[in-house]
Amino acid sequence: MRLAVVSFLLALAPLPALAAGGGKLDARPRTAIISAFEPEWLALQKGVAGQRAYSVNGVRFVTGTMAGKPVLLFLSGVSMVNAAMTTQLALDRFAVKRIVFSGVAGGLDPDLDVGDVVVSERWGQYLESVFARAKGDGFEDSEDLLDKPPYANFGMIHPRSVLVRRAGQEQIVRRFWFDADPGLLATARTVATTTMLARCRADLCLTKQPRVVVGGNGISASVFMDNAEFRRYAFGAFKAQVTDMETAAVAQVAWSNSVPFIAFRSLSDLAGGGAGKNEAHAFYRLASDNSAAVVTRFVAALDEAGRTH
Repeated sequence: MRLAVVSFLLALAPLPALAAGGGKLDARPRTAIISAFEPEWLALQKGVAGQRAYSVNGVRFVTGTMAGKPVLLFLSGVSMVNAAMTTQLALDRFAVKRIVFSGVAGGLDPDLDVGDVVVSERWGQYLESVFARAKGDGFEDSEDLLDKPPYANFGMIHPRSVLVRRAGQEQIVRRFWFDADPGLLATARTVATTTMLARCRADLCLTKQPRVVVGGNGISASVFMDNAEFRRYAFGAFKAQVTDMETAAVAQVAWSNSVPFIAFRSLSDLAGGGAGKNEAHAFYRLASDNSAAVVTRFVAALDEAGRTH
């Protein structure tokens, strides 16, 4: 999600089942499908049969089947902390077999356009960083920068990796990137060749036919990026196609819990790279629909081992 103003009216609706205690609420292994805000959530729920709802710490979870496959849907909430918190909550209270993120994002790659769906191979947090001291006309390194990954700084902002732990391992390791599952990426590549995305919604149409692009890098931070200069920097420094406010946090939680992960992000805007005003308010519903369409086909292509049929 890259829109700061979000309605969570669904969270206030009556729930047919309420959670209590701290155990598993549902023992059936499921594909968790996460969205950041309501339009994404609504687009996905249209394809879910046999819905049953739960509430845990105020978060609404919906179980059911999509294309005959057991799924768990919930809203991450906007931004990195919300995304990490709700993802871990889902892993603690449900039998999550794999994690799929579906939502909108900002495009960084000049070869991509609004409406395209990007499925990145790995995700990193671009503002896990040191704000360095000024020194002459530039900025000085500090001890905290000794472990920095090899990415250019943007003024005082020097990217660095993050210390992380993983289930079953005692050591702490440094990582910048968290990979999508290779098997799930292979399924996404198959689905990409057979999925036609919408170019219009009501009377609003894109200038180009959108497409599904699998591969490359995605970056996240608790920032709505709408700046052409920083967009150019992010694309150049991280070779990233897409940016958002949640996915890298979810990818890190998935990695920490050794749960397969993949994300589908449809471009609602160009993160400040467009000629006019930001495109998100005009196109986020169309982008949400496109992401949901690809995810629905992706889930249908999964078997219980996470491979294509």
